[in-house]
Amino acid sequence: MLADKNIGFTSSLISEPSRAAILMALLDGQALPAGELAYRAGISPQTASSHLSKLVEGRLIMVERHGRHRYYKLAGPEIGQALETLLAIAPQTPSLRRSLIDEQSAIRVARACYDHLAGRLGVHLTLALVKKKVITPDDRYYTVTKKGEKWFAEFGINIDRLKRTRRIFAKQCFDWTERQPHLAGVLGAAILNRLFEQQWIVRIKEDRAVHVTFQGKEMLTKTFSVKM
Repeated sequence: MLADKNIGFTSSLISEPSRAAILMALLDGQALPAGELAYRAGISPQTASSHLSKLVEGRLIMVERHGRHRYYKLAGPEIGQALETLLAIAPQTPSLRRSLIDEQSAIRVARACYDHLAGRLGVHLTLALVKKKVITPDDRYYTVTKKGEKWFAEFGINIDRLKRTRRIFAKQCFDWTERQPHLAGVLGAAILNRLFEQQWIVRIKEDRAVHVTFQGKEMLTKTFSVKM
């Protein structure tokens, strides 16, 4: 019964269009001030403050204080993954659907799903790693093969170090635009960070979509056999 109440409470929080828009704005893992979130949701600062209080109370977001300023971010990677999954199954109100469609072309190609890569690029990259036998699907997770450990080391990712963290190592996260899983977990986060470090992808300002650079298109084809 407690689980049912928790699910109902969470559903009521994200079903409100303005709160849903706030959560969508935080899906790239960045921390944003209340004023910026109000702007992105198209609501007044006072209304945003009320919604933010409810989201903090519901433990969907958390507050970071920097001096006198407060920044809001998702409470953890599991919240981001859950939101992506809910987008695939939840009915959308006209205002929420409009907020998603307005940026759909960009986020369908490549986007940050909290701290890992999603969209067409995220799915194709995951499929490429499976095809290369670098990772293998295992129920709801992925396992790195012996070949994969060497491959990731050459790519600049230390698998043993990642496995020592407390986070889930490699998880399947259902992609709401591609209707297929992409790679999440600490391994997915490491891949996204590596792509940013090498400037194969760059963030699009004020958006969770990412842009594949000219060099990135060339290197993604060479490294992953993925054409963008």
